[in-house]
Amino acid sequence: MPEAQSDRLPVAAARGLAAPKVLTRDQVASYHANGYVAVERLIKQPLLKQLQDLAQEFIDRSRKVSASDDVFDVAPSHTAQAPKLRRLKTPDEQHPLFWETATGIIADVAADLIGPDVTFHHSKLNFKWADGTDQVRWHQDISFYPHTNYDLLTIGVYLHGAAADDGPLMVLPKSHLGPVCNQYDAKGAWTGSLSDADVAKLPLDQAVTITLPPGSVTVHNAVTLHASGNSKSKTGRPLLLFAYAPADAFPYTPNPSKSRHDRALVRGNPARWARMDPRPCLVPPDWSKGYTSIYAAQAGEDKSGMM
Repeated sequence: MPEAQSDRLPVAAARGLAAPKVLTRDQVASYHANGYVAVERLIKQPLLKQLQDLAQEFIDRSRKVSASDDVFDVAPSHTAQAPKLRRLKTPDEQHPLFWETATGIIADVAADLIGPDVTFHHSKLNFKWADGTDQVRWHQDISFYPHTNYDLLTIGVYLHGAAADDGPLMVLPKSHLGPVCNQYDAKGAWTGSLSDADVAKLPLDQAVTITLPPGSVTVHNAVTLHASGNSKSKTGRPLLLFAYAPADAFPYTPNPSKSRHDRALVRGNPARWARMDPRPCLVPPDWSKGYTSIYAAQAGEDKSGMM
């Protein structure tokens, strides 16, 4: 693992969870052992078709913007004739169906893994357009939004599936058991990713590429190292992402993707005590003035994280 602030490796394990409602016990055990799990075809019709149509609707809406704003993050090559929407921000507050999905079966998945008390953290709808701007370098999510404990997770829904040419998610199994890594460069600027030198220390021969059919989901822990390559496909590869926290995980810093549903209780009861992870956590720049996207940060387009 790359050099970080601590070499303590506490094991993240299930905390007396009830029998899972959506996942199998083997899937739950695999998630806690490896820091990720993939479930094929979890989202069924007609919900999947409704989400696919809604994603296309927002691509069409993005034709009206010429630069990134509070709703759309668009690539430099984006035009009305050839839209390159990289991210729909906070989809949970852009359309009721996204929030219904976040509080429905996807919240059940979160509760199976970190429940019974679960809060909503954020959502986003990412796309990949084969224009060379959609690579996501190796990083950990927890440093974007540090919490008192690191059992936060992100659930991704592949609306149209992900083949090898679509820039699918790559994860490094068991990296969630390790330290939180540095995501600033040598000059002290936030990059939102590991340096090339630190990536060279990773056992990338153990990395897993997750290719899945439409309606499948991926889940990864907030400390799990993950990345995705450039897409070679022109399909756009929409990936709908929902992030959740245990109710006893409290944020240290502003939410970079805050919506009106921030910390909404989606399962169980509020927490009276904060649970603490003994590992130190890297603190990001001040997001209180806004944040564009990981694409912009890693490409050096977003200067909000360079202060």
